[in-house]
Amino acid sequence: LKWRWNLFIFILTYTVAWLFMASMWWVIAYMRGDLNKAHDDSYTPCVANVYNFPSAFLFFIETEATIGYGYRYITDKCPEGIILFLFQSILGSIVDAFLIGCMFIKMSQPKKRAETLMFSEHAAISMRDGKLTLMFRVGNLRNSHMVSAQIRCKLLKSRQTPEGEFLPLDQLELDVGFSTGADQLFLVSPLTICHVIDSKSPFYDLSQRSIHTEQFEIVVILEGIVETTG
Repeated sequence: LKWRWNLFIFILTYTVAWLFMASMWWVIAYMRGDLNKAHDDSYTPCVANVYNFPSAFLFFIETEATIGYGYRYITDKCPEGIILFLFQSILGSIVDAFLIGCMFIKMSQPKKRAETLMFSEHAAISMRDGKLTLMFRVGNLRNSHMVSAQIRCKLLKSRQTPEGEFLPLDQLELDVGFSTGADQLFLVSPLTICHVIDSKSPFYDLSQRSIHTEQFEIVVILEGIVETTG
C-alpha cells in the first residue's frame, strides 16, 4: 500500500476505536441514569463527572493515554465499568501492536528495491575458460550496497519417473559456484553469474535444438541485507 493509504488506515482505525469506546462509556452512563443524576451530590455515578458524550470521550482519552485520573474517574459502584475498563486496555494494546507493527514494516521496506536490482534480459550459453557455460548478469543500481548477497538458481520443469509417475513441477538446483564460493556476491558492479554445463548439470543431455523446444523455467533467487535498513 502507498503511504497515503497507510496513514488513512492508521488514522481511521484509531478514530473508529476511540469513538466506539467513548460510546460504550456513554451507554453505561445512560443505562445507569448517570446523565440525569450527574449533578446530584448524594448519587454515586459509574464515572464521576461524565454527563454527556464529550465528557465520556475525554474520560476515555485520559484512560487510554494513561494521563491519570483527576476530575473524571471510575468509581467502585460500577462492575460493568470495571469490565469495560479491562476490555479497553486489551483492545488498546491489540490496536497499538497491530498499527505500530504495520507502520514499522512499511518504514523498514526498501523503496523500489526490486526496480534497482537488474537482471539481463537474456541468458547465453557459450564457451568460457574452456567449458560450456550458461551465463547471465545481475547488477545493483542503488548507491547503498547489499551485504551478504547470495544467489541461487533453480530449474523448474515437468518430468516422468522410470516408474511412470508424472512430476508437474520438478525442482533442480543449478550450481552457480557453491563449492568455490562464487555464489557469494559483492555487488559493487554488475556481475556475470555462471553455471558450468558438465555431467552434473541438468542441461548436460540437452542439445541446442531441444533447448529451444523443451518446456522449463529458470528461477533466480537473490538474497541479501540492505546496508541502509538492514
